[in-house]
Amino acid sequence: MADNKKRLESKAKRLAKQEYVIWLTTVDSTNTPQPRPVWFIWDKDSFLIFSQPQAHKVAHIRRNSSVSLHFNTDKTGDQDVIVYLGIATIDEKVKPAHKVSAYFKKYKTGIKDIGMTPEKFSQEYSVAIRVKPSSLRGW
Repeated sequence: MADNKKRLESKAKRLAKQEYVIWLTTVDSTNTPQPRPVWFIWDKDSFLIFSQPQAHKVAHIRRNSSVSLHFNTDKTGDQDVIVYLGIATIDEKVKPAHKVSAYFKKYKTGIKDIGMTPEKFSQEYSVAIRVKPSSLRGW
């Protein structure tokens, strides 16, 4: 059992470093799960995500901080299934996205591809969401 847990944690760390998108699932006011793909980085002990202030996910998190995160799987869905449960908070102490070096390095091209400057992206995606995982499951 301990070997399986270590293998799963190792796989989760690898995916957190290499994946471009993670799926964030929040719960709306009717308790309906609302999954959406988001850009992210792993930052010390939590996931860091930037959002537009008016996005539904921000309102959902303010109402209910319980969330889940998961990565895409391979084409068959048989490998690299990783699901985190966690608590999301709005982190007002985080620098703007373009000044978080790991985030900017990872998404510099993506920001350019959506026709934004780094500064414009940071203005539009000005809410930092931090998700601290509380449990991990997968296979």
